[in-house]
Amino acid sequence: MTGTLYGYAFLEDFVLLYPVYALLLRDTGLSVWQISSLFALWSVTGVLLEVPSGAWADSVSRRRLLWIGPLLTAAGFALWTFLPSYGAFALGFVLWGAGGALASGACEALVYDELERLGAADRYTRVMGRARAAGLVAVMAATGLAGPVFAWGGHTAVGAASVLVCLLAAATAARLPEHRTPAAGQDNWTATLKAGLAEARADRSVRGALLLVPAVTAVWGALDEYTPLLVRATGVSDTLVPYLLLLIWAGATAGGLLAGAGEHLGTKGLAALLAGAALALAVGAGAGTLAGIALVALAFGGFQAASVLADARLQQRIDDSGRATLTSVAGLGTDLATVAVYFGYGALGTATGHGTAFAWFAVPYLVTALLLAARGRAARG
Repeated sequence: MTGTLYGYAFLEDFVLLYPVYALLLRDTGLSVWQISSLFALWSVTGVLLEVPSGAWADSVSRRRLLWIGPLLTAAGFALWTFLPSYGAFALGFVLWGAGGALASGACEALVYDELERLGAADRYTRVMGRARAAGLVAVMAATGLAGPVFAWGGHTAVGAASVLVCLLAAATAARLPEHRTPAAGQDNWTATLKAGLAEARADRSVRGALLLVPAVTAVWGALDEYTPLLVRATGVSDTLVPYLLLLIWAGATAGGLLAGAGEHLGTKGLAALLAGAALALAVGAGAGTLAGIALVALAFGGFQAASVLADARLQQRIDDSGRATLTSVAGLGTDLATVAVYFGYGALGTATGHGTAFAWFAVPYLVTALLLAARGRAARG
């Protein structure tokens, strides 16, 4: 199972369109507002389908959802590649969002069930950690390969390769083992959600940790979609854009790998990390130079580490019985905040340009850092 899982995780993220699709949207003639509306549509699709798709994953074959998801994404990418227009992009983002929602939760549940059947449930963390690493390696490999493929065949070649990879991911998912018998029915998920929210309302530390996750994760997660446009604004050629994006991804990867070393950071330490990353983002994006992109990479590394630490703080504060519910609520909050960032970027990017827009979005992190520092002083006092 693990070999098939790692192959599926790699193929799911080995999409050459990832580093250049924002350029495809722009080169088709879309405005910054139109691009932001598409990103928002993508996020809204995920928000609306997240819970229903999770319930579906518990009542039908999870493997089926894992191979249907990449097929929907492949259809969306095909529309982008061969019928580029605002309407085709909109439908493609809906299909991509639906495909991602189908896989969300289904993969983790299938892997845990199969490991438990083999008496190896204790290996779940190691197996899923390697699967996530395979996905990250795929993103970096796709970023490095997108440049020469784009130089050779333009957006059509990059898009066609992405469709092919999605089809291979679907075929690989169909080979995953599944011995579980789908449940005949589902419990009332709204009751579970209400119980989880009641826990958050009753415990201030849980509520604070719940709000911290979207506060740390949403902004830089949304800005990542605009990094190709930020890099292009430095004046480099389109063929060099993927390589500079690779630098940004390397920064985020380093931040994730170093997050474990930050477990000893208290509230004030996390505040300092956020403030430093925010300053690096503001200075780097505002510079509009290649050296500035290196600072953006450093900022993304700090934000990635802070995101991991924020999630860890939430997991440490919530009760086991409501862990999945409250983690999902935090994810929903992140999605909604991400949509708000997309619309905000549409306004700022149009009025000020990409570098200045990125710099302005460092402000929410400075505010969060100040609130954390104040909370740390209050707790110490």
